[in-house]
Amino acid sequence: MMHPITVSLVEDLEEVRETIQRLIDQTDKFSYVAGYQNGELAEKGIPLYPPDIVIMDINLPGMNGIECLKKIKEKCPSTQFMMFTIYEEDEKVFEALKAGAHGYLLKNTQKEKLLEALEELHHGGSPMSAQIARKVIEVFEKNNQPSAEVDTLTNKEIQILGLLTKGYLYKEIAEQLHLTRNTVKQHIHHIYSKLHVQNRTEAINKAFPRR
Repeated sequence: MMHPITVSLVEDLEEVRETIQRLIDQTDKFSYVAGYQNGELAEKGIPLYPPDIVIMDINLPGMNGIECLKKIKEKCPSTQFMMFTIYEEDEKVFEALKAGAHGYLLKNTQKEKLLEALEELHHGGSPMSAQIARKVIEVFEKNNQPSAEVDTLTNKEIQILGLLTKGYLYKEIAEQLHLTRNTVKQHIHHIYSKLHVQNRTEAINKAFPRR
């Protein structure tokens, strides 16, 4: 039997903390470790019981979520971070990704999609809300030409990379292209291997390098 994916939450709104805790507690795949109402408490508490994933708000009282992420990541290098916020501004998005966030979801994300995104994150994906993924690719596309390494991708791999840049989850890509989820994962593994990257953000950066 597989161990559940452990999750901690850093969120100042009690209602949001309770909602996410109930959502996670209703599943067998996840285990809720703890919730923290600010970054200072999270910085002290999370390293004591490092979870697989930390869901991190950005707009926190005192230390903001991005600074909190940086501090915790130093102490918990194997923990993955999912930003969960209302912020869509380019500056916040790229600051969070540069700090080490592995995923970036907006708070209007449907509950079911949040759980799917957490599972995908745990298995090596970099889920993003569609609006965020579009911002990322738009920035990389400005005044840039695709990397020569993209020429090594097959037509199917280019098609899948395109869907990744739009924020699609593995399950949604499988449905779009009438493939199994495992087949999609194999294609994405080949894409990352050919581009010499480890996640979605790096793949977009490699495909559309900034000059």
